[in-house]
Amino acid sequence: MILPSMRIDGKAALITGAGSGIGKAIALAMAEAGADCIVTELPGKIDSLGQVCETIRETGRKALPFPLSLPDLVSIDTLVEQAHEEMGRIDILVNNAGVNIPRDALELTEADWDSVLDVNLKGLFFLSQRVARKMVKNGGGKIVNIASQNGVVGYYKRAAYCSSKAGVVNLTRVLAIEWAQYKINVNAVGPTFILTPLTQSTFDDPALRKDLLSRIPLGRIGQPEDVVGSVVFLASPAADLITGHTLLVDGGWTAM
Repeated sequence: MILPSMRIDGKAALITGAGSGIGKAIALAMAEAGADCIVTELPGKIDSLGQVCETIRETGRKALPFPLSLPDLVSIDTLVEQAHEEMGRIDILVNNAGVNIPRDALELTEADWDSVLDVNLKGLFFLSQRVARKMVKNGGGKIVNIASQNGVVGYYKRAAYCSSKAGVVNLTRVLAIEWAQYKINVNAVGPTFILTPLTQSTFDDPALRKDLLSRIPLGRIGQPEDVVGSVVFLASPAADLITGHTLLVDGGWTAM
C-alpha cells in the first residue's frame, strides 16, 4: 500500500480537557479512528465525561474517565499510573487542556499570568514528561500538543495566553529533538479562534467577531471538527516522519 493509513486501531490515547469543545471532538475522532480513549477533565467537571465516554463506547472502543488538575504533579502522576495500569499502555497523548484570561497587558496580574502559564505550559510539560517515560518503556508513541495560532502571532488582551502558546510551540521542538531517539514523535496543532462553549462569549461581541473574521481569509470562525483531522493525522502512521512541527489550522490568518 502506497497511501499510509490514518487509522490508529488498537492504540490507547490520552486526551486532556475532553469534556467539551475541541477536546471532546478530538476524543470522539480518536475513537472513530480506532483508538481506546483515556479522557480527563477538571474534578469539578468530571460529570461532563459521561456522555463522551458513552459515545466512545458506542464505537466499540474503551473509554476511561479520570479527573486531572494541572499542573498538580500528584494529580498528573495519579492519572498516568492508573490510566497506564488499567489500559495497559499509553500510545498517544493529546495535550488539549488549557485556559485563557483575556486582559489588557497593563492590567494583567501575577495571579492571571501564573494561572495561564501553569496550566498551558507547566502542566503540559510535566504530563508529557510522565507519559513519555511510559512511552520509552513501550517502544515509542505520539504526542500532539494543542497550541494556537497565537503561539506564532500576537493578539490583543492575550499577553499571558500568547506567551504560553509560544512556549508550547518551542517546547514541542525541544521534546521532538530529545525524544526522537525513543521513537516518540512530538508535534503541535495551532488552531485559530474556535467556537466552543468556553469561547462563546468572545463571539457574542459583534465588534470582536467582525475583527476576527476580517483576519481569516476563509471567512468563517472555526469549529471543533475543523481541528480533529490534523490531530488524528499527527497521531497516525501517516505522520511517522513528522516531528517538531506545528500544523496551523487557522483559515489563512497567519498567511496574511
